[in-house]
Amino acid sequence: MKLRPLALAITSLIATSAISAEELDTVMVNSDFRAADIQESTASVSVINQVEMQKRSAQHLENILNLAPNVNSSAGASRAQFFQIRGIGERGQFSTPLNPSIGLTVDGIDYSRSGAAGTLFDMKQVEILRGPQGTRFGANALGGMIVLQSNEPSKETQIHYEQTIGNFNTKSTGAALGGTLIEDTLLGRISIHQHKSDGYMKNEFLNRKDTQNQDELNATAQLRWLANEDLTIDLVAKHFDIDNGYDAFNLDNDFTTDSDQPGKDTLKSNAFSLKATWDMNPEIRMETTLTRSSSDLEYSYDDDWTYDGQYADGYSAFDQRLRERDNQSFEVRFLSSEKGRIFNNSTDWVAGAYRIDQDETLLRSYAFVDDPSGTESGRYKTSNTAFYGQLDHHLNSKTILTAGLRAEQFKADYKNSYGLNEDTDELLYGGKISLSHQLSEAHLGFASLSRGYKAGGINDDSNLPENRRAFETEYLWNLEAGLNSSFLNNTLKTRLTAFYAERNDQQVNSSTQEDGSQSFIIYLDNAAKGQNYGLEGELDWNVNSKLRILSSLGLLNSTFSDYTYVDPNDDTQTISLDGRDQAHAPNYQFSIGGELALTSNLIASANIEGKDAFYFSNSHGAKSDAYSLVNASLEYIKGDWTITLWARNLADKEYDTRGFFFGIDPSKGYADDLYTQKGEPRTVGLTVAWDY
Repeated sequence: MKLRPLALAITSLIATSAISAEELDTVMVNSDFRAADIQESTASVSVINQVEMQKRSAQHLENILNLAPNVNSSAGASRAQFFQIRGIGERGQFSTPLNPSIGLTVDGIDYSRSGAAGTLFDMKQVEILRGPQGTRFGANALGGMIVLQSNEPSKETQIHYEQTIGNFNTKSTGAALGGTLIEDTLLGRISIHQHKSDGYMKNEFLNRKDTQNQDELNATAQLRWLANEDLTIDLVAKHFDIDNGYDAFNLDNDFTTDSDQPGKDTLKSNAFSLKATWDMNPEIRMETTLTRSSSDLEYSYDDDWTYDGQYADGYSAFDQRLRERDNQSFEVRFLSSEKGRIFNNSTDWVAGAYRIDQDETLLRSYAFVDDPSGTESGRYKTSNTAFYGQLDHHLNSKTILTAGLRAEQFKADYKNSYGLNEDTDELLYGGKISLSHQLSEAHLGFASLSRGYKAGGINDDSNLPENRRAFETEYLWNLEAGLNSSFLNNTLKTRLTAFYAERNDQQVNSSTQEDGSQSFIIYLDNAAKGQNYGLEGELDWNVNSKLRILSSLGLLNSTFSDYTYVDPNDDTQTISLDGRDQAHAPNYQFSIGGELALTSNLIASANIEGKDAFYFSNSHGAKSDAYSLVNASLEYIKGDWTITLWARNLADKEYDTRGFFFGIDPSKGYADDLYTQKGEPRTVGLTVAWDY
């Protein structure tokens, strides 16, 4: 009885808060076949908007991914280049040709395997889809998809300008301009952004603070032609000139290096997307999209991490990989309108075809390759041809049954300078069946079964035994159920999803150090099975007119159920991984934070985000430490001006983003040990923005 007054007081407080709070804005998910309110989505998806990016002066995807549950990333470069969702995803690429498990698109252009393209200036939102996207995206989305969408042209004139300064000699300048070019006919938008920073590593041998620098230029131009009432044509052109340094590792696992030949991590890319949306008649819409991109990449580093004379055997080397990637794709899709529903006006439908051709060449320069010239080369050409369809059948006014199927022909051709010449040709299937039910006006429940796939391929290392050259296609079955809810007059919204995934012929990235050498064999293998299951939740609450709370939680168990690692150099050296967690798959991740309006012009924001320890690799047992980071900002808004004082990792927590376990230190007799790349330390700055 003593608790009753307290309960009544809390209930009264919540009710009073709800009355004074504004309804939360509708968040749209645009990456599915049709745009939809996130609360009506039958997928586990996170949407990070422009406001959240600006609060922390986020320059790149790596600055915001911790806001989404069960999403991780790996560095081993100047930026996080590869991503893991629910424990699934690559952690890096050296020479072996790669088929990605997690796709990345920027304004509809495929940049999977090129995470440096995940820059965020003038981005409207980032959508992170968890779980296989077999119907919509196919082979590049076994574990999920990351979709970046820029702000689009508008009829109204819009101008955005911002200037940022921060520690580590950070300076950024960006501007965007959009509006009507020809009344009721042509809209346009252009943006350009330059970000520079010395980075947070110091090279003591060279006495420099900029060997891990960031020098990133990106520009986007868009045109929207309103040809007539039924036809709209969108053209997007993108340019990336990312010229970052790479000098991250040392023998002491700290923020200093001793390399005499710092490396680079660069991306120079030009791309375009041309999309036409045509309402053919009142029943059917046709969408066609053509994309093309051309990219040059360099990934290089000081292989010995030190300077000449540090090794008694004279070991000194520089490893450089130059890649050229050319991608082109075409997609045509037909969608029904409400008037075009079939089966007695009960079923929406989608049917489409997709083709993408990719051509990647690699030139590696390294003193210890098996060619006397000190170079090796390879070429990897792939083509994906897919046909897909989806039906959304309205069983009644509250219940929808969805069934989608995708068939994809995957062809690959790989050749290298060692005479390896292999072809792959296989037919892959994936799709989804889901059931959603509006339990009440405020609650939507759903359940789904989906199948994702990832093509097999070829390991290129000439030192691998013949029986390790090929690896098989991986399939993933994913079962999930969720509940999307709104409370307190739409001032509190939650999303909760539970999932279970079974991976068959799971592709596993492994490596081993060659005996008596500083070279490594890096290859893909197949485990028989793996299980990934867990829980994902997100909450967004306008407590009252001054306070908003945002939080997320991801729980993950990702284990091998039948896999033994066998060293390709010595098949007597084995590690049983049965029951062990998969790499880069922390058991928990969380983010909790909020924003408080101190005055009508001053807003304070803060969040704590963290994750559990995780294994760095599947071929050894070294792990990271669990960590949590504090981020904060203070915004002053006056008219068209916004001044933001921001800080990432405010408590200056030390944490690791990539780890390797091998022998390189002569003082330890070249015994195997853990070497890690450090994450961003305390970073603070000031951003001034003007909007018209």
